[in-house]
This record gives sequence, structure tokens and C-alpha cells, in this order.
Amino acid sequence: MKIGKQTIKLENTPKILNTSSMVGPKEMQGPLSSYFELHTDDIFFGEKSFEKAESKIMKTCVDNLIAKNGLSKEDIDYIFAGDLLNQCISSAYCIRDLNIPFFGLYGACSTFCEGLMLASLFVNAGYAQKVIATTSSHFCSAERQFRMPLEHGNQLSPTAQCTVTASGSALIVPKDVNSDSPYITYVTPGKIVDMGIKDMTNMGAAMAPSAYSTIKAHLQDTGRSIDYYDAIVTGDLGIIGSDILKDLFKEDGLDISEIHNDCGVLIYDKDSQDTHCGGSGCGCMASVFSGYFYEQLKTKKLNKILIVATGALMSPVSSQQGESIPGIAHAVAIENEV
Repeated sequence: MKIGKQTIKLENTPKILNTSSMVGPKEMQGPLSSYFELHTDDIFFGEKSFEKAESKIMKTCVDNLIAKNGLSKEDIDYIFAGDLLNQCISSAYCIRDLNIPFFGLYGACSTFCEGLMLASLFVNAGYAQKVIATTSSHFCSAERQFRMPLEHGNQLSPTAQCTVTASGSALIVPKDVNSDSPYITYVTPGKIVDMGIKDMTNMGAAMAPSAYSTIKAHLQDTGRSIDYYDAIVTGDLGIIGSDILKDLFKEDGLDISEIHNDCGVLIYDKDSQDTHCGGSGCGCMASVFSGYFYEQLKTKKLNKILIVATGALMSPVSSQQGESIPGIAHAVAIENEV
């Protein structure tokens, strides 16, 4: 049921039955390493290219999610997947051997919440019983497409973020499935917000206004206050974007600093890992939510969270043509009680 201008209330409150996460070597050196189920120490993951490695990381993550729930791929009704590469090749080549009906998504780094939102709507409406949402990203494949190949040895801007090498997957099922799993209660699709930022090395500044817009719309539509949630988690605003988001809410007289976390800030140690403003990429929110935050929900350390994945909807072509960077953010409310 739609409420307000943007938000949908999921009256049948589907569950996130389980999650799966896989990361690369740099992510396993960070502060959240103990929360990731799978990892590889090889940036190529045994493949001949970074793109093939990324696809294999996603497939390993999805296969693990299916197996750990005692299921087979034939049990999955649909899969929503996306990545950062042209034509979503990481997702397509991952899923071509799974024989599962596939929806390919592109929302840049917002794609995990977009997939989670659509998967939950399918289950909420009774169109499916088991749906997977998954995304991936890879530092080397993203650098090659959006910035410069690593061989160039370009110096990073102080505002730059490090694309996370990772994948995260979530299995959505109806609420009557017997499990102590958190529910998806509301989803708020975002609107594009473009503040004229053209610097593709400053994604945080480009995306923060869209996160502000979507969170504000969610609160207005639901009638909830900021402190209703134990945590409001953005996808990959990084250090600069997170500061901008806090400042935007301060202008409204609201202080979100105590409950706001950002996956791009959490996944790396900025002092020891030289990641400048933090992490980014489709795999950032996907892996940190599927690893860290899902565990916090399952253990009841957190009971009500709003996850807000943010994306910069630019491409190499749009940047070369002097276009500004449109931002998008999608919000999903996840709660232990309904």
C-alpha cells in the first residue's frame, strides 16, 4: 500500500531469511573482517580478468546463500542482481548457469537496496516465495571502467573512495516462514537529485543530497521520527558524504550523528588502509549489510534499522561530455517486530 508521496508499506512484511557475503583481500584487512562469511586472497580469484573475478565472486556468494539454506537453485523463483559494469556483465555471466529467472538492475551503488526493495515487493504481493537480491563490485574492474586503469599509477584525489571488492546476497521469503528473521516493513524509492557536481572523484558530495531527500521523504511519509530507528545506515557516502548528510539534517534542526552509520566508512580503517574517504561500489552496502548489520539484527543488538543505498548515475560517456552527476538513494526499513 502506498503511503505519502514515495513510500510503500509492505502489509505482508516479508522476511530476510538469510544473507551471504564475500569480500576480497583488502576488505579482509579491515575492521569488519570477522563478519564476512567468505573471502579470497587473490584479486583475480583464479580468473584471467578482473571482470571474470567479480562475476565469480557474485556467483560464489549466491551459491553459498542457496546452499546454507538447504535449497537448490530450482527452489529460487527470481533473482534481482546488478553491478557497476557496462550491461551488468558481472551479474549476467554469474547467473547464466543458474537457470533462475533474472531481473538485471542498474542503480549504480544504490542497486542492492533497489534489488532488496523489488524482491520484497514480489514476495509481499504473493508473486513469489523465494527471491534473491544480490550485487557485486570489484576495485580493479571499476577503476578500469570509470577512472583509470591501475597500470597508469594515477594519484588519487583526497575526496576519492576505494571501490569495494565484494558481493552480498539476501534471500527474501514470506513472513509465515518459520524463522527468527527480521522483516521488511517499508520501502521508499528515491528520486534523482542533481546538485551540479561534476567531479567523479567526489562521489560523496554527489550522492549525499539524494540520501537526505529519500530519508526525509521516508520519515514524512511514515510519520516516524529520526530516533525511531536504532540506526540509519547509508551505503557508501564515505567520510565527506556522511558529513554533508549530517549538515543537511542540522539545517532542519535534526542531529543524526548518534544513529547514522555509513558502510563505506565502516568497511575500511582510514588510518591504516589508505582508502582516503572510504569505500564505495555495489558490493559495499551489499557485503556490509549482509555481513555486519544482518548479524546485529539477528542477535537483537539492533532491532529497527533503515538502510539507504546511494548511487551516482553517471557513466564514462556522460563524464566525458561534461555532464553533472545525478544521485539516487533507495531506503528499506528492516525491523525485528511488526
